[in-house]
Amino acid sequence: MEKISKVMVPVAFSEHSLNLINYAANLAKTLDADMILVNIINERDVEIVRKITSYGYTLDEDQYVRELEKERLEELNTMLENIDFPDDRISVVFRVGRPARSILQVAIKNNVDMIVMGIRDRTDFIHTLTGSVAEKVFRRSPITIVSFRDEKNADYLRKRLEE
Repeated sequence: MEKISKVMVPVAFSEHSLNLINYAANLAKTLDADMILVNIINERDVEIVRKITSYGYTLDEDQYVRELEKERLEELNTMLENIDFPDDRISVVFRVGRPARSILQVAIKNNVDMIVMGIRDRTDFIHTLTGSVAEKVFRRSPITIVSFRDEKNADYLRKRLEE
């Protein structure tokens, strides 16, 4: 097995993001790996801003992206205050694009060895992966993926198996 030197974590800023980052940081620390946090700003959202602008409203898509990045970076920094991982081994990447494809492009561009990502929190497990970004990344990734389950999702899945 080759050494894992870069672990990437797609962050969607859900209620589970802090647990996901903490899990990935512990894994990266154990592996003596760097950690890359990536957030994709969905190009559909930017297209909506562009369309509204075409109707004559005063909106700036570049400003919209900059403001989102600023807000999300502040939120990431707040989360990272509670994570035991060296700051100099963490990098953050923001990108506009289609989420699943962009996550994989960032991973390949940065020579990532492992992706750690969570699943969506839904009431029906079938809907958890069907059509989601996670499902698309899992199907298309040439890179090893660790699928993180927070306690809420793990409990739900255990109960489903007990039925």
